[in-house]
Amino acid sequence: MIIGIPTEIKNNENRVAITPAGVHSLHGKGHRCLIQKDAGIGSGITDAEYIGAGATLVPDADAVFAQADLILKVKEPLPAEYRKFRKGQILFTYLHLAANRELTEALMSLDVTAIAYETIQLPNGALPLLSPMSEVAGRMSVQVGANLLQKYNGGMGVLLGGVPGVAPGKVVIVGGGVVGTHAAKMAVGLGARVTVLDINPSRLVYLDDVFNGRITTLVYSEYTVAEQVKKADLLIGAVLVTGAKAPKTVTEAMVKTMKRGAVIVDVAIDQGGSIETIDRVTTHDNPCYEKHGVIHYSVANMPGAVPKTSTWALTNATLPYLLKVADKGVQKAMQGDAALRGGLNVCNGKLTCEAVAETFGLPYTPVEEALQDLGNSME
Repeated sequence: MIIGIPTEIKNNENRVAITPAGVHSLHGKGHRCLIQKDAGIGSGITDAEYIGAGATLVPDADAVFAQADLILKVKEPLPAEYRKFRKGQILFTYLHLAANRELTEALMSLDVTAIAYETIQLPNGALPLLSPMSEVAGRMSVQVGANLLQKYNGGMGVLLGGVPGVAPGKVVIVGGGVVGTHAAKMAVGLGARVTVLDINPSRLVYLDDVFNGRITTLVYSEYTVAEQVKKADLLIGAVLVTGAKAPKTVTEAMVKTMKRGAVIVDVAIDQGGSIETIDRVTTHDNPCYEKHGVIHYSVANMPGAVPKTSTWALTNATLPYLLKVADKGVQKAMQGDAALRGGLNVCNGKLTCEAVAETFGLPYTPVEEALQDLGNSME
């Protein structure tokens, strides 16, 4: 199979979809990797390293899309990339379609087969391709929030860890999954007072054991979150419903009760955001805005700021699944792997993610039916 890796064009997206080690693995299995010139520069990977691993360099994105059977990316395609796709092409990337109707309809109209990293799900509910970037974003959320709390950035001037004789700052995390857990690790490490809210009592039991009583865990309810939000110096939105649009867990009325100069970091922005006052996606160039006296941060590609970590973490997770698709093709790879089937969002123009179909009121086709139709169209 010919796998094409274009340069990412999202604002300050410094990640690249594969490392030289990944290229070497694919090359060793007889696959061909086409990499756009300088695609790895943002992650510190030179063209020479890719060539040494067996890749073929091409001059621009048009050349990648024109030749590749499978397009491997980090972030969702942007409108400038839509026209580059060919009918029947495979796309493997983060998609987050429930927050983007335009992209959903574009992929359907282009008759591509799109596999989303974030909806590949193991039987135990784990999301193996989303988890590494959730770990990065969770840790970054506290790092970013601590910086924004400094007075010269518009914050209230609180040091999260405090000092002897002065109380530490309060971090409230809504959502106790991978993002929330890693945010809590960073916040506890800084010495902050940390509260995590989640709807699942079993998850809170786990977190209480992991942190050995160093955090406060609370069952999420509208009343409880409202009480915690108004006390927060740093509020982190960390909720996720796999494949679906993020629920609004913090209302505008709650945000209005927050202290002036408090900070909100909504890691759920990729899926539409979980804080009601997060009404726009921001960029690394212009990451924040103020509303009701509170600083809001809603950058959709947080891990793009730390590509030396995130590019390698991402390839470590995606490569086993990429090899299955490259070796067997989409239909055979998915027939033998239920987790990979969960990643299929669009198949030959048909929408196969039920949560996305429900969000936008679009026709839904079960994965098994779509794969059968895909096989018939290839005969």
